[in-house]
Amino acid sequence: MTGAAPTAQPSGRDPNRGLDLLRATEAAAIAAGRWLGSGNRNGALSSSEEMMAKALAATQWDARIVIGSEAEASHLRAGTHIGAGQERLDLVVVPVDGISLIARGVGQALSIAAVTGPGAVPAIPPVAYMHKIAVGPDAVGSIDVSDSAENNLRRVAFAKNRGVADLTVIMLDRPRHQALIEEVRQLGARISLISDGDVGAALMAAWESTGIDVFIGSGGAREAVVGACAVRCMGGEMQCRPWIRNAEEEDAVRAGGWDLDCVLKMDALAPSSDVSVAVTGVSGAGILRGVVYHGDWYESHSMVMRSRTGTVREVVSRHHIGQRQSTRPRQEHRRS
Repeated sequence: MTGAAPTAQPSGRDPNRGLDLLRATEAAAIAAGRWLGSGNRNGALSSSEEMMAKALAATQWDARIVIGSEAEASHLRAGTHIGAGQERLDLVVVPVDGISLIARGVGQALSIAAVTGPGAVPAIPPVAYMHKIAVGPDAVGSIDVSDSAENNLRRVAFAKNRGVADLTVIMLDRPRHQALIEEVRQLGARISLISDGDVGAALMAAWESTGIDVFIGSGGAREAVVGACAVRCMGGEMQCRPWIRNAEEEDAVRAGGWDLDCVLKMDALAPSSDVSVAVTGVSGAGILRGVVYHGDWYESHSMVMRSRTGTVREVVSRHHIGQRQSTRPRQEHRRS
C-alpha cells in the first residue's frame, strides 16, 4: 500500500528556555570559580564571558543581547546576536554578579541570565546606578522606592504580620549607604551587609527560605533588569528609581524623555509575561552553593525559573570532563 507520507504535526511541547539558558550560567560559573581568591578580576570576568558566549552560541536561538558586557571585544556586548538557530529572542546576561567577590575569595557571587521574546526587554534611564527595593511574595504591594526606609519597613512588617524588629534587611556595605544603615538600625531591624552582588541580594529578599525580608539600597542600573526578571519569576516585587549623580547623567535622562524622579515598577523593569531566568552559584553562600571541583567532575547548584508558570527549579548538576564525558551522562537533581 502506497500513499503520501503523513504531514509532521506540531508536538505541542512548550519549551522551557531557562533549561537551555542554564547551560550558559553553569559554564560561566565553572569558569569563574577557578579564579576564586586569585585577586584577578579580569581573569575571572574574561573566562566567564568566554564560556557563557560559547554555550549561548550553541542554542537554537537567534538571540539579541540587550544588556550585556560593556567591553568592546566581548562576545556578550549589547547589540550582539548569538545562537545557532532561528528563534528570535532577547537576552540579558550577567556572567558574574559580584566579580570582586570572586577575586577576593568571598561568597555570594552568581552567574545569571534572562531570556524573553523580542522587544520585551525594557529601556532603562541612562544612569549608572539606581535606588532599589525588593521583597518576596508575602510583601507584594507594600513597598515604594520613593518613600522613606521607615515607612517601607513598617508596611513590610505589617504585610508579614511581624514587628519591624523581626525583619532582616540586606544591603551593600558602601559609604553611600551609611545614613540608610543608621536609619534602619534606629528602627530596630536586623541588617545583613554584603560587599558586592546586589542581584543576589534581590533574589535573597524574594526567596522565602533565605531569612532575608527586604533588599534596599542603590546598585547597578543594568543589574536592576535581570534582578527584576528573577524577582518576578519568584512572585516578589522590585522597584527602582534612577540615582542621578551629576549634571551629565541629568542631561542624559532629560534627553531620553525620562522624568528625573520616575519610579520603575515591575511592569517597567520586567514587562514580559514569559521571561525565563537561570542563575548558578559561583562562590557559595547566599541563595546558592558555589561550584565544587572534584578532579574529573564538577558540581554546580542553580535555579531555573519562569514567570509565566511561576515554576522555580533547583538544579544540582554533575559535569563530567575528559574521557569520561562521553561515557558518563550529565546528572541532575531537580526540586520544583
